[in-house]
Amino acid sequence: MTEAPQGDAPASQIWPQVWTGHARNRMQWLPAAAGAACMALGIELAVAGPYTSGPAALIMSVVGCVAVGLLVLFGTIAFTHVRVTVDGEGLYVRCGHMGLPRRRIPLDQVSSADLEPHISPRHWGGWGYRWRPERGTAVIVRRGPGVVLVLGTGHVFTVTVDDAEGAVQAIRQWVKLGLQPVRSDPA
Repeated sequence: MTEAPQGDAPASQIWPQVWTGHARNRMQWLPAAAGAACMALGIELAVAGPYTSGPAALIMSVVGCVAVGLLVLFGTIAFTHVRVTVDGEGLYVRCGHMGLPRRRIPLDQVSSADLEPHISPRHWGGWGYRWRPERGTAVIVRRGPGVVLVLGTGHVFTVTVDDAEGAVQAIRQWVKLGLQPVRSDPA
């Protein structure tokens, strides 16, 4: 919760609203299905697998299939969509259905916010939570527009989201107002 600025103008003219947006990538469900199939194969081997090569080979096959299946399944489901929220305290990024991984960037750490109209997973090494030394950190769930934040530390954070222009405007309004959060506990 933040404190509204005082003045003669109505709050609706000077008080930016909470902005929310999201981006989806339905293509991520294909590798997720492959991960589920690999996991199912591991379960099938465990239940009705041939024991001709001995128990060690069977255990390694089952564990390998299940482990790879879980990694692929949950690694891709986490990036089928992203939800971005901007309010007076910061930018919040939550990925997937469980909201993990998540990232919070306080607005007092933001030096600039810019619109990047053409973000490509190819330039980041694929979909997901990415880090590249020359580009910074990113959450990439699809091709298209996104928000690029330059933080006071010099780090850069990028996220693909629908209506990225609206997100950039909301961030710039909040940063320009320089509002401080209201503390509910007595200090």
